[in-house]
Amino acid sequence: MGTDPAARRAAEQAGDGTGMRPWRFVVWFGIVSLLADFVYEGARSVTGPLLASLGASATLVGVVTGAGEAAALLPRLLFGPLADRTGRFWAPAIGGYALTVAAVPLLGVAGSLGAASTLVIAERVGKAVRSPAKDTLLSHATAATGRGRGFAVHEALDQVGAVIGPLTVAAVLAATGGYGPALGVLAAPGVAALLLLRWLRSRVPDPSRYESARYESAPPARPPVTSAPPQPQPQAPVRRPLPRAFWAYAAFTAATMTGFTTYGVLSFHLVRHHLLTASAVPVLYAGTMLAGALASLATGWLYDRIGPRTLVALPVLAAAVPPLGFADAVAPAAIGALLWGAALGVQESTLRAVVADLVPAPRRATAYGVFAAVVGLAMLAGGALTGALYAVSVPALVVTVAAVQAAALALLATVRPGRRPVTPG
Repeated sequence: MGTDPAARRAAEQAGDGTGMRPWRFVVWFGIVSLLADFVYEGARSVTGPLLASLGASATLVGVVTGAGEAAALLPRLLFGPLADRTGRFWAPAIGGYALTVAAVPLLGVAGSLGAASTLVIAERVGKAVRSPAKDTLLSHATAATGRGRGFAVHEALDQVGAVIGPLTVAAVLAATGGYGPALGVLAAPGVAALLLLRWLRSRVPDPSRYESARYESAPPARPPVTSAPPQPQPQAPVRRPLPRAFWAYAAFTAATMTGFTTYGVLSFHLVRHHLLTASAVPVLYAGTMLAGALASLATGWLYDRIGPRTLVALPVLAAAVPPLGFADAVAPAAIGALLWGAALGVQESTLRAVVADLVPAPRRATAYGVFAAVVGLAMLAGGALTGALYAVSVPALVVTVAAVQAAALALLATVRPGRRPVTPG
């Protein structure tokens, strides 16, 4: 793809009112996510064993973790359009992070299965509150850096926290034997994330100027010579329908995420079959997050060159998880978990980047909200499906997931995005 040097120079200048160059904004926002992932991925790494220790079955673990993912996604149907209508993006971003930071330490001292399940879901609701606004803020800066690369770098930093958090939880859990201290230490990086986020808002109150600077940098076309006075151009309506290509893409996403298991069920299997101890489960989870970081960087780079075809990797990875992840030996089960992490990295970066290229900025937070609701319903179904099938028959689980992912690949072939913007070199 070509490069527009004038556009790149204009977007990179700090004097355009943003107060920070776009790549710096992406990196600092990535550090916020690093600290936040330290908190909630540390907690998620032990969700399965924690619920099991309170008496949960495999099916219940699948339902609770699936419901948690749905709670992280479905409420975005409300918060996405709300952010678009109000034009306020920083407030829900900060508020959502605050809810997560508060819920995780309390999870460590929950004394009952009901309380723990509620806090698992509450932590995920915090993600629902912040994510449409956060993704929209980030999408403005990635207009200047390249969508795939910008989201991928952000996700890679995000995953660094997702590695450190589980390792910290594993170390404290091994030393103390208690979930309370292991999750209590996560309060410190949570507070640091909130402080850094408030500083970033003070430096860049309006990130949309990154995107406008990119498109305004091109010289205006010379108007034709005419004797008639120029006529005012009609304003496009603000609430245009979401593009048809977006809905085709949402259908593909729903299919592939319906066949996507949760780490809660994978970790339940590891502990139940005595393949790993409870304190070793978060160490493996840290490895899955590292795999996700590498996968996000690879697919983000590839997406900027070949577009949505990159996402063929997601159904292929998801289909490979059950036959390995639910094996009765440590090595294949660990490989299956790492493939799960790689698929999650693609989901959290490149899958979201495509939305920004399919939907114009005035409707982007709404699109992210709708898209997240689709993913949430699909993950709720996937968590319940894989948990229930695991309790009945692992071979049936493997065959079912493979069939669902084959259908997802067929749906991906129907996605026909419009002309994508030129990516900066």
